[in-house]
Amino acid sequence: MSFQVMISQLGSGMMTTIQIFLLTLIFSLPLGLLVAFGRMSKNAVIRTITKIYISIMRGTPLMLQLLVVYFGPYYIFGVNISSSYRAYAVVIAFAINYAAYFADIYRGGIESMPVGQYEAAKVLGYGKTQTFVKIILPQVIKRILPSVTNEVITLVKDTSLAFSIAYAEMFSQAKALAASQKSMIPFVAAAIFYYVFNYVVAFIMEFFEKKMSYYH
Repeated sequence: MSFQVMISQLGSGMMTTIQIFLLTLIFSLPLGLLVAFGRMSKNAVIRTITKIYISIMRGTPLMLQLLVVYFGPYYIFGVNISSSYRAYAVVIAFAINYAAYFADIYRGGIESMPVGQYEAAKVLGYGKTQTFVKIILPQVIKRILPSVTNEVITLVKDTSLAFSIAYAEMFSQAKALAASQKSMIPFVAAAIFYYVFNYVVAFIMEFFEKKMSYYH
């Protein structure tokens, strides 16, 4: 197999990796905020449920969660699994896993805000929603951005776990090519792809961090 053909096949896997990455962020970031609200809820039932959810997501391997989401419908409900379900299973598993981590990051940022911020907003006539959206949230985003950056960078590497349910992303393609060609070159090429992707993501997140550093 020529080097160009190998890179072409790895490139298709990279596009799948990028798709997993983007869809995970699209779903997990807002879901994480909802879970954070549940974790801080005054309702003991909601607070307990979200606490257990976060504990399970953080306390069990993502690969295991992938397998449960993919095989669960068949083993639990007897529903036949189609090959097209792999893509949905990957996004669902990644989204609910990362939402738990983002939820704790959000919660830490929200709870770190001084009470005086809320009191000042109340004096100015802001409602609870207005206070959160216009005053609290922008400051929370600024505070949590470094922690979110770390999770986003980890997500780039975690996308390789999709191979556990035979989903053809970058690592799966590299593994198959290495086996068929009996060569380490596909792994080296995949490593370069992952490094460049991570570098670009880190660069973009650093750009946003600098933008949010108002007083520097």
